[in-house]
Amino acid sequence: MCESAQVNVAVIGLGLIGGSLLQALEAAGHEVTGYDADPATRDLAGKDGRKVAGSVAEAVAGAELVALAVPLPVLPGVVAELAGHDGLITDVTSVKGPVRALGIRRFVGGHPMAGKETSGYSAADPRLFDGCAWVLCLEPGETALEDWLTAAALFTAMGARVVPVTADEHDRAVAQISHVPHLLAAALARLLVDNPLAATLGAGSFRDGTRVAATRAELIAAMCGGNATATGEVLTAVLDDLRQRLDELSAPDPVEALIPALREAGDARRAWPPRPGAAAEEPAGVAELLALGRAGGWITGVSESRVTVLTMRPETDRIAP
Repeated sequence: MCESAQVNVAVIGLGLIGGSLLQALEAAGHEVTGYDADPATRDLAGKDGRKVAGSVAEAVAGAELVALAVPLPVLPGVVAELAGHDGLITDVTSVKGPVRALGIRRFVGGHPMAGKETSGYSAADPRLFDGCAWVLCLEPGETALEDWLTAAALFTAMGARVVPVTADEHDRAVAQISHVPHLLAAALARLLVDNPLAATLGAGSFRDGTRVAATRAELIAAMCGGNATATGEVLTAVLDDLRQRLDELSAPDPVEALIPALREAGDARRAWPPRPGAAAEEPAGVAELLALGRAGGWITGVSESRVTVLTMRPETDRIAP
């Protein structure tokens, strides 16, 4: 497997993810130009020693890859400014269906599963993506495989684990492991309102269960609202599950009634995150890559010939402790 060749990259949007991406790409030896609509953010990044343009057009001039790291509601306007740009475009938006619907030419939808409760360029960290799962959407008959492999080579060389899936598969999965958990954390955190006793008694389980509720409300609303259909379906399933726990609390023996579901949940949580199995080299075909992603696998490198990829899959013979 080879390292990614030097690429001329433009990063549009220099918040936590965009700023971290700019810094990580620079650290990996790429030529990177950043831009943000906020003059104060541009000034901050410039004082940090980064190359910052004064407009989208200036930033993307000559760029082989453009990474869009702006909020979903403003993305269509930025895409309109890229009309006529012939380079590869990716993004880091936490929902993929609406971005795919924009019909961007030479587009590979992306989503690094990384973040913090803090936001803005001042929170940027070039190591934010180390070891993270980085979704790259691969739509059969739509995504050019060579473009997908170019993006995959770039991000695996930065230390990310690239997961190939379709936009619909991504949106369903992130509703399960990110969007609905944010809503549940918010519901728990609201128990603190006008409740000083609970605030005093809250400890580890409350802290861990509400951590992401500290994320800016606008960001949570944008990702959940932007993925409303999948989030609504998953939230309905979770509410159905909680209603079953409510019924079990009314059983003649609530302790015994609760145990099966709680045991199943405990077993699943103790087995997470899945340990990687043995590394393998596999064909870099669309069907093979999607099968890998659907099995929870990922790639860690792309061959120089672009014919094969280095892959890992979750362990399947793990013995529960």
